[in-house]
Amino acid sequence: MFTPSPAEVRRFFCRAWAKRRAGQPMQPIETLAADWIAEHPEYHADFADEASAIARAYPELDGQANPFLHLAMHLSISEQCSIDQPRGIRHAVEQLASRQGDLHRAHHEVMAFLGQMLADAQSSGRPFDGDAYLDAIQRRATRD
Repeated sequence: MFTPSPAEVRRFFCRAWAKRRAGQPMQPIETLAADWIAEHPEYHADFADEASAIARAYPELDGQANPFLHLAMHLSISEQCSIDQPRGIRHAVEQLASRQGDLHRAHHEVMAFLGQMLADAQSSGRPFDGDAYLDAIQRRATRD
């Protein structure tokens, strides 16, 4: 299993953003990452300076979101949808995006569920509950 360090994750995002800005060729995953970064101008400065990005801490208590965690969640959701794992997530996210009129907004809603499910799994010591995660997204996508 691929388990990059926090510094490696930050380097990846910063380098993908630098390539986008320089018009350099990119791998598909870098293109996807840069596309999501482009959707977040409030984070552009965080991705523009690799050394600062690696050194900076984002304590939960200061109220500022960690842009690297945020973008990693966008990539995770994109990957889940691309392989439809958990089975049915692609349709649920597409349905939510249609309802919201915007894939980006739908991702942010899915992130809330993903974050909660990860926190629940971590605090309980139980495995991630993909069925409950998918059920939460489906309920949100279909509620009036």
